[in-house]
Amino acid sequence: MQHRTVSRAEWIEARKTLLAKEKQASRLRDEIGEARRALPWVKIEKNYVFDAPDGERTLAELFEGRSQLIVQHFMFPPEWEAGCAGCSFEADHVDGARQHFLHKDVTYVAISRAPIDKIEAYRKRMGWAFPWVSSGRTDFNYDFNVSFTREQLEKGEAVYNYEVIDPGISDLPGLSVFYRDADGTVFHTYSTFARGGEEVLGALMYLDMTPVGRNEKTPLDWIHRHDEYPA
Repeated sequence: MQHRTVSRAEWIEARKTLLAKEKQASRLRDEIGEARRALPWVKIEKNYVFDAPDGERTLAELFEGRSQLIVQHFMFPPEWEAGCAGCSFEADHVDGARQHFLHKDVTYVAISRAPIDKIEAYRKRMGWAFPWVSSGRTDFNYDFNVSFTREQLEKGEAVYNYEVIDPGISDLPGLSVFYRDADGTVFHTYSTFARGGEEVLGALMYLDMTPVGRNEKTPLDWIHRHDEYPA
């Protein structure tokens, strides 16, 4: 890889120019965070009931007594034998962070349409500790625009990431956030899709600091499940 080589003094000047842009990005991130928290909420009217390893759980019960809930819409339709590699990459980042944000009144859960026995087998294979439930007997995935009906797939039209696209596949990834008030009422506060959740992917942030960066032709084209990388 060819790159310009300069004196330390010239490097410092170039680095300070970049630092100014990084500070702009940090300030913009703060502004976006404020705007995200200021979004209006939508009251959840449906009684979603999920399958957990030890029985059924309502959406309110997934909060585990906390007031805030982050949901990973994990791509794992019923016919697959393993979860999506990209979603697995995201899930690899969860348990380290989760041991901290649980103490900030935030619960995390992954939700997929696969049956709970498949989900549990894959979760154990991957060595993850976070809770993961099945939405296969509910409309949850469809209501939050991360799963698509046969009719939508045949027509090539479905809403994803707030626009009409041809999804080309039955399930796509995303993150959604919910709030539960003192009366137990649940509200939908935020959702992000496609590349919207990249900032939670620490491995990408590390790679972005390196000279070669992500070195990918399409997003995450190099990703494998963590037990499937070549030796």
